[in-house]
Amino acid sequence: MAVCLCAVTSRTSSNPFQGEKCKYAGQSVRALPIRILSVGKKRSPGVQLMVDEYVQKLKYYCSVEDVQIRSNPRNARDMRAQVDDEDKAVMNLVRSDDWVVMLDERGQDIGSEQMAELVADAGHTGASRLSFCIGGPYGHGRKLRERANLSIKLSSLVLNHQIALLVLMEQLYRSWTILRGQNYHH
Repeated sequence: MAVCLCAVTSRTSSNPFQGEKCKYAGQSVRALPIRILSVGKKRSPGVQLMVDEYVQKLKYYCSVEDVQIRSNPRNARDMRAQVDDEDKAVMNLVRSDDWVVMLDERGQDIGSEQMAELVADAGHTGASRLSFCIGGPYGHGRKLRERANLSIKLSSLVLNHQIALLVLMEQLYRSWTILRGQNYHH
């Protein structure tokens, strides 16, 4: 069941995530370990270098695990079979006590302050880990869509999984600097 983490509402927008500052900025928040599950082909060395850099930056705030899941693990020729195989591989890595955020082009549009709230709010859910899921070339499967607690989009543009991963990593780092009141986000 999808549940909205943030209760922030804007008087001028129908989107509850737009137009407000982070309600936790500068406050103490429970840091859940973060796991990023990314379906795709082997990453380019440049992308991996940047991912590793952000993992190091994020370790100051919370533990981060970057998990790569091979796209089309059984070399299915049918698109639906490929999505189902990837869905099964992702679901095998999701625990029952994870707070699962699915990155999806049809997900809720959020800003950086609201991403920070998502990270902070996840610590109040009773979950033991915050898991972000980036789908393969044909998106997410039915089981993950049903399991996800929240679906967000990083952009109105459709992003390649490697670009989506970099944007997510930077936004997680930005979220923590917002939550800690540090000079990074302006």
